[in-house]
Amino acid sequence: MERRARSLTVAARKTAEPHPPRGIMSSTRIRRFAALFHYRWAVPILAELHHTQGSKFVTLTNRLGVGRDSLRRTLDVLIARGWVIRNPGHGHPMRPEYVLTAAGLRLAPWCSRFTALMRALGIEEVGLRKWSMPIALALQRGLGRFSEIKAFLPGLTSRALTLALKELQGAGLVERVVVAGYPPVTFYCLTDLGCRFRRVLNDF
Repeated sequence: MERRARSLTVAARKTAEPHPPRGIMSSTRIRRFAALFHYRWAVPILAELHHTQGSKFVTLTNRLGVGRDSLRRTLDVLIARGWVIRNPGHGHPMRPEYVLTAAGLRLAPWCSRFTALMRALGIEEVGLRKWSMPIALALQRGLGRFSEIKAFLPGLTSRALTLALKELQGAGLVERVVVAGYPPVTFYCLTDLGCRFRRVLNDF
């Protein structure tokens, strides 16, 4: 227990020191990343369309286990954002109803890699929630304080951040570290499990 406490203190002290930026991500890309996770099924749908090179509505429902209303809403959003289109072709009745656009074709391979990693680690339930991965992105870029995370993600409320951090801690992806002092300083950092996402997050 003492060794663990010392290691957490060391980690926290390192976080407290000025840290170099991990590259520059524009506000547009940050918003785009957050928008991708706004709907629970967006990433799995893009990954599935990448894997199958297009799919029918009923096939997506069966393969992903998503309700028809949720699937329809998410597809409408993906179409509005220019990542998916209805297949304009005619002919064979088995042709896919939904296919990726050029922008979707650039994004979907990342979604496929991300989904495969989540499934391998068994964290889909938490990993696909609205703010989980945007918060993980902030943490892996060295933003460990509550206020820093909130400022990094426009639209994230204090309540939503508090709940999301608790869920991430419960899933073993994030650790809360308190540095003794007056007043004490609290940081959040990715655990070893959470760090498994660093490469795929950096590739977005």
